[in-house]
Amino acid sequence: MQNLKNRIAALDWPTLAQSLDDLGYALTPRVLDTETCAALAASYHDDSRFRSTVTMARHGFGKGEYRYFAYPLPDVVQALRTALYPPLAAIANMWSERLGLPDIWPGTHEALLARCHAFGQPRPTPLLLRYRAGDYNCLHQDLYGPIHFPLQAIVMLSGDESYTGGALTLVENRPRLQSRVEVVPIRQGQIALIPVRDKPRLTSTGWSKSAMRHGVSTVLSGERQTLGIIFHDAS
Repeated sequence: MQNLKNRIAALDWPTLAQSLDDLGYALTPRVLDTETCAALAASYHDDSRFRSTVTMARHGFGKGEYRYFAYPLPDVVQALRTALYPPLAAIANMWSERLGLPDIWPGTHEALLARCHAFGQPRPTPLLLRYRAGDYNCLHQDLYGPIHFPLQAIVMLSGDESYTGGALTLVENRPRLQSRVEVVPIRQGQIALIPVRDKPRLTSTGWSKSAMRHGVSTVLSGERQTLGIIFHDAS
C-alpha cells in the first residue's frame, strides 16, 4: 500500500484544487491498475465485507444497488481514504476560510473519525456501487450526519468497454443564476474529487456558497462499478 500512498502524495494537488474551483470537480491521472480495480469490483459478491446493501428503487434514489463496507475496510480502500484525506483537508480548510466558516478540519483522517465517533457517527461510509442497463442514480448529497467533510472521492472500477452511458454528472445550483452542469470524463483507475454539499464560488462581491449535487445518468448497456470514498462516518 505504500506505493499507492506515494502515488497519491505525488499528485499535482495545486492543479487539482484549481480544477475544483473552476469546474466543481478534479480528475486525477490513473491511480489504480486494472488488476486492483477488478479485485475491488469482484469483492462486491463477498457478503462478509459489507455492513448493509441498498436497493435504490426502494427508496426513490434511482435504480441500481450499492453496498457499504464494514470495518475493517479492505486494505486498498483504507489506504485510499487515509492518503487522500490530508491534501483534501488542506483544500477544505481553504474553502472554510473563503466562506468565513468556523469549520477547521484536522490534518489526519484518524482525527476526523474520532470527531465523527464522538458525535455519534461510527458507521463506515465507503461503498461499492453497481449499475446495470437501465440503472441510474438521482442527484443527491452524501451527508450521513451533522459532521460531513466537504469533499469526497469516486474511483472508476469498470473499463470503458464494460458499459455505455452512465455518466457521472454534477449540478451546481448558483444563487440568482441558472444551474451549471458538468459531466466528469472518468476512466478506469482514475479518481474524481467532488464536493459533498457545496463549494465556494467567487462573485463580484466576494466568495459565496453554491450548492452541489451529483448523480449518474442511465446506463445503456453493460455493467458499471465504482468505489465511493466518503471521509466522514455515518450516524
